[in-house]
Amino acid sequence: MLQMIEQSRDPAIRELRKNYVSPSETIAAIDPAVRGILKNCPLIVIDVNTGSLCDGPEQIRIFKASPTFKELVSSMTKEVDNERILRVVARFFGYVMFSHAWQGNEPSFQDVNMVKSVWKLPHMPLNEKLRNFCKETRRLGYNWAWSDTCCIDKSTSSTLNQSLTSMYTWYANSAATLVFLAGVAHPSKPGDLRRSLWMTRVWTLQELLAPKLVCFYDSEWKPYLGDAAANHKESPAILQELVDAIKIPHGTVVTFSPDDLGVREKLRLASTRNAMIEEDVAYSLIGIFKSNIRPQYGEGANALGHLLEEIVTRSGEVSVLAWSGKSSSYNSCLPVSVSVYSQTPHNFPSLEGEEMETRIAKLRSKLSQQEALSIYNQIDLIPSARFVAQRLHLPCIVFSVRSLRIQELRSGNEKLYRARVSGLGRVEFRTADDLPLHEPKKFVFAHPWIHQIRGPSGGVVGGGDLRSDTDSDSDWDGDARSDEVVALHTVSMPQVDDYTRALQMIARLGQPFNALLLVQQMHGEHKRVAAENEIVISGLGTDITSKHIQVQVLEIV
Repeated sequence: MLQMIEQSRDPAIRELRKNYVSPSETIAAIDPAVRGILKNCPLIVIDVNTGSLCDGPEQIRIFKASPTFKELVSSMTKEVDNERILRVVARFFGYVMFSHAWQGNEPSFQDVNMVKSVWKLPHMPLNEKLRNFCKETRRLGYNWAWSDTCCIDKSTSSTLNQSLTSMYTWYANSAATLVFLAGVAHPSKPGDLRRSLWMTRVWTLQELLAPKLVCFYDSEWKPYLGDAAANHKESPAILQELVDAIKIPHGTVVTFSPDDLGVREKLRLASTRNAMIEEDVAYSLIGIFKSNIRPQYGEGANALGHLLEEIVTRSGEVSVLAWSGKSSSYNSCLPVSVSVYSQTPHNFPSLEGEEMETRIAKLRSKLSQQEALSIYNQIDLIPSARFVAQRLHLPCIVFSVRSLRIQELRSGNEKLYRARVSGLGRVEFRTADDLPLHEPKKFVFAHPWIHQIRGPSGGVVGGGDLRSDTDSDSDWDGDARSDEVVALHTVSMPQVDDYTRALQMIARLGQPFNALLLVQQMHGEHKRVAAENEIVISGLGTDITSKHIQVQVLEIV
């Protein structure tokens, strides 16, 4: 009937034509909605009904042959309802992601492609795991499933790289993520999830945080703790177990966004997790850091170097430099392993209130307005840190070493050194490096925590756990951000004159800090000396003059 009306030349029928929507018009509205949805979906998914692997065009073909599509087209005779189209299309193409710990020779893309269906794979335990995931997806009412084992053609580097860089988005946009805890026996007990192998993997960090809806299953594919809730992120007992395991606020676990946590906190989360492949430490954090690094297996520890370099270059964030341990060959200011970020850097109390007023009064008696403003402008105008061709251009305040000697030999190769430093006095530190004692003037101590010196909005004092303004100081039992914390960011600071503002900055400069020890190289660039422990400097106090302050941008290799 609709076709007759569309094709008729009769004036009366053509008038009737104005009052209805043709199938072609409805399809023209459906097609872009489908393309928009699939743009943020995995490249390959499993059709849980047939068990076959499908790309986007094949999914569209299946959709257009389905009763859902036909009913959608035929239901719109008077107007195109774009909201309903989007709702129906999103429901049809909703997919479920799989999260699990690999247990060995998992079924690959080639394995499934060869037999054309997951249902035709040989009867082996790991194939059964994949089939059980597909069965559960189908039971929940979804058509499509994705597993990292068989939905990525790892033989094609471009496909692998696109999958790795898109994976966070795929989990975030999923209708649900099902987590299989192979090592958790049935019936499961409280604490099994927190102690599971799944909680130790680098990839499962984003698989926990990115999805809005997550369900956990024990080794027999029964809901964890027998909890039949639709979303275990909203189950009080399970949510508390997750919070206890990773130590971030409840609200951040439930509705995570990459902007919810600062750089240092994200690195802490990654620091205790394990990877079978070294590069995965960095690649598993691409989405969490909204990174643009391109995966390239074979680069080894340089993968972490690329990630940290990008963090510094894009944001000027230098909290990645607050570590002790061994330096990376990528750049001496970066660590060889992400595990160093499990350390809690030494933190000093903030300098505010009466103590700040006392410091300012002492400084006012020693520094003229001109000298104070000169120091202020040197620090305030310094540029952000950045990397260029693996070389770190680091803005910092530099303190020259006047003398250096070994104070004590420790166990192993570690030595206790004592240095006399201009403006700082005596400084002790430990390192396994053999330092040239006859050339002390080649060494400098650097204070790179410029954000801290500039004021409270610049981060936590001491060059330790320097966080972005989006970090929360709430305890783990609170929401991601308390009203009080938000208020601190929205209330304007009292107006002060330029002289007082300069003295406030200089007072913060006088505080203790964690220093980087650098040694000058042949062509003027510097290299970081890796210390076994943080080098904590007592600070300048109020005995500060402009001659103590050397603001430089050092090039570090």
